[in-house]
Amino acid sequence: MDLIAQLEAEQIASLGKTIPDFKAGDTVRVGYKVTEGTRTRVQNYEGVCISRKNGQGIAGSFTVRKISFGEGVERVFPLYSTNIESIEVVRRGRVRRAKLYYLRSRRGKSARIAEDANYKVLKGDGKKPVQGAST
Repeated sequence: MDLIAQLEAEQIASLGKTIPDFKAGDTVRVGYKVTEGTRTRVQNYEGVCISRKNGQGIAGSFTVRKISFGEGVERVFPLYSTNIESIEVVRRGRVRRAKLYYLRSRRGKSARIAEDANYKVLKGDGKKPVQGAST
């Protein structure tokens, strides 16, 4: 393990956050801290994750897209931001690409993503998915 990866691992461990295993195509609910004046509240932002950038590292980020009042809205969240209180996977999507930017030009039924019903997680680490594994 090189020095930079070791420093990154130490920084991630010091944050003490648990990031669930999710990928592009999954519907996620992000609890984001919003400050209004002197008050802080948690606002949920639920939508389809259309991309993940820079993997699991400290500089990682992900883009969530939702339809709000008939208009597509995208938001980029840093993976280890202090403003993110929680990330929850609502449903798993079955997609064949890592970046789902083509959803921007789709509307209605063609913008739907099939649900992955047989999504399995490894028993050991709980991070990497295994397709078709029996538990």
